[in-house]
Amino acid sequence: MRVIAGRARSLQLRTPEGSGTRPTTDRIKETLFNMIQWDISGCIFVDLFAGSGGIGIEALSRGASHAYFVENGREAISCIQENLTFTKFADNATLLKQDVFTALSMIHEKEVDFVFIDPPYQADYEERIFELLFGQPYVTEHTLLILEAEKDKKLDFLADQGYEIVKEKVYKTNKHVFVRKA
Repeated sequence: MRVIAGRARSLQLRTPEGSGTRPTTDRIKETLFNMIQWDISGCIFVDLFAGSGGIGIEALSRGASHAYFVENGREAISCIQENLTFTKFADNATLLKQDVFTALSMIHEKEVDFVFIDPPYQADYEERIFELLFGQPYVTEHTLLILEAEKDKKLDFLADQGYEIVKEKVYKTNKHVFVRKA
């Protein structure tokens, strides 16, 4: 896995071993960032279930001013720390070493621009995460929430929670769903 574009372009990132994480492929990452590239410069980016940190590091490489990485797996935390040091983005990053549900209240920003959500596919965390995000003061009607999910994942609960899907990009086995407060 590598950084696709920006200041750290082409740098190889370390990924945790085993099946505990599911790194977003370079191709899908490139497609994702091509869709949001015009809004990355100077943004505040949150990477939930960060794994190796590849998505948040890509945002920093492309000009995000700060990124939050939320991860509670020991090996993944070590990977994120190494990758931030290697890419020289450690000063622009906050690593929250805890579960996502606890960490959401630890982000102290007036507003964040992007929240990338990539939970374990079979864990069924999506509804609870979006419910908790709705109550966070930094998630406004301008914040773009991006969920990476299985291709067939049903998200009917979003409308009931006060969200609207603004875009969806479907790949072979998964999808990115772009969501804002309604």
